[in-house]
Amino acid sequence: MPYTVEVDQSGRIEFTRDDTVMALSDGINNTLLVEARVKRACVTELRNRGISGPTLYVRLFATGLYFLLKGHIQQLSRVVIDIEYFGKEAQIKEHLINLLRRAGCVVHADQIQFQRIGKRSAAHVLALETLRGHSKPDLVLSKEDLLGEFRRKKIDRGLPFGRPTYLQRPVKDSIR
Repeated sequence: MPYTVEVDQSGRIEFTRDDTVMALSDGINNTLLVEARVKRACVTELRNRGISGPTLYVRLFATGLYFLLKGHIQQLSRVVIDIEYFGKEAQIKEHLINLLRRAGCVVHADQIQFQRIGKRSAAHVLALETLRGHSKPDLVLSKEDLLGEFRRKKIDRGLPFGRPTYLQRPVKDSIR
């Protein structure tokens, strides 16, 4: 039986002093927790890798959604995600779909939608109750979980045919 679920976040991903909980609800319930210390470690590492600015938080959010949905996406006909990052829905959707497909999940673009779901949503209530400690999260993400879904930057391998770039050439000592 295909389900339509709503997804909400409590404690924004960019607020690195606070934990973040993501929840899906309506037919299937699932929650995940990203602790503040894990978020801080991920942000530091991603900045060291050259990912920064608003893109960093949008991609972290999409990666959290991936972990929340990946075990259930085959059973879902429609996923309605609360608008957390206005104007960034296309980026979030693209990154989320890429992660799901890379994991071997069959997902269609029209399966994932964005709209305001409100404070009375079961997903909002579930996320808030989990954040407040009234219920346990189904999944607690580690730094390794999150960073494992980010590809490393390509390193400078030189010019074609093995010729070194000027950065790789040995410096000749011209003063003797």
